[in-house]
Amino acid sequence: MDKSKRKAIIAGNWKMNKTPKEAKELLNAITPLVKDAGCEVIACVPYVDLATALEATEGTNVKIGAENCHWAESGAFTGEISTGMLKEMGVEYVVLGHSERRQYFGETDETVNKRTKAALAAGLKPIVCVGELLWERECDITEEVIARQIKLDLFNVTEEELKNVVIAYEPVWAIGTGKTATADQAEEVCAFIRATIAKLYNQVAADAVTIQYGGSMNDGNADELLSKTNVDGGLIGGASLVAEKFAAIVKAASK
Repeated sequence: MDKSKRKAIIAGNWKMNKTPKEAKELLNAITPLVKDAGCEVIACVPYVDLATALEATEGTNVKIGAENCHWAESGAFTGEISTGMLKEMGVEYVVLGHSERRQYFGETDETVNKRTKAALAAGLKPIVCVGELLWERECDITEEVIARQIKLDLFNVTEEELKNVVIAYEPVWAIGTGKTATADQAEEVCAFIRATIAKLYNQVAADAVTIQYGGSMNDGNADELLSKTNVDGGLIGGASLVAEKFAAIVKAASK
């Protein structure tokens, strides 16, 4: 991390876990543990938990994010949630393009771009996820895959809008598998992402972008991963569901 240039962010991605009652209990356990955090702390929760989460974290330093949003303001999109709905609730962040959305629900770089633009227009801060499959890494095309995703997902995002975008590097082969990229592997790709953004915009803009690592970061490996210059935080899955583990990662990012 280089906190002199950009914000360090630890965000929990709860995925399809926790009822509203359970969400309240977890956030009540997390908030006192992270109250002195030296980084931004976010909990990205299921739609049904948002109202409860916002109430439970009111007056604390924990921000609340959603796990997805639609690009249309309204319309015949059964089961979807608009950016305006999230913004009116008080949601600040939204995760977009997670590999599980791409794998199971047909997300493409085109739809991720549309959602990103809509989120920014509504005043939300998108956490845009990119990452390669194991097969793509084995074929030695990680950089090609990542560059393509960055270029397409951020298409027509202005330099000014980029200030509110967070990038999360999530190697697909390390999500929910227990496998983790080594700290050097994470640093290599996060540095490549920053270099790609520098080419698309400029070095000043690239230096200011927060780039998280999100492949099974936990309380045991957070220190090493976060010691790398271009790893500015984490998008945390399983460990975000345990207050003590999540707080330990926040502590690692607060140094």
